[in-house]
Amino acid sequence: MSVFRSDLDLDARDATGTGAEADVALNLATGNTRLSIFWTQDIQLSADDADQVAEALQRAAAESRSLLKGNKEAQATEDSSGPPAA
Repeated sequence: MSVFRSDLDLDARDATGTGAEADVALNLATGNTRLSIFWTQDIQLSADDADQVAEALQRAAAESRSLLKGNKEAQATEDSSGPPAA
């Protein structure tokens, strides 16, 4: 199982017909966002596909912040409860 979760709403392909695709994925372990371009080193996007990529990156950034905030809150709760009672 991959630690990355791709944005399934994103369907951005090279505007010149090369078959290259863009992918935005969130690393569920670290909260980092991965932007991948498959099948080539670069990609030319139409305006609509560029908007899709930008929106996917914004969704991943928001989810990353939420994930990291939740992890910090959980850690603070654990730290404030102190050691287990004997």
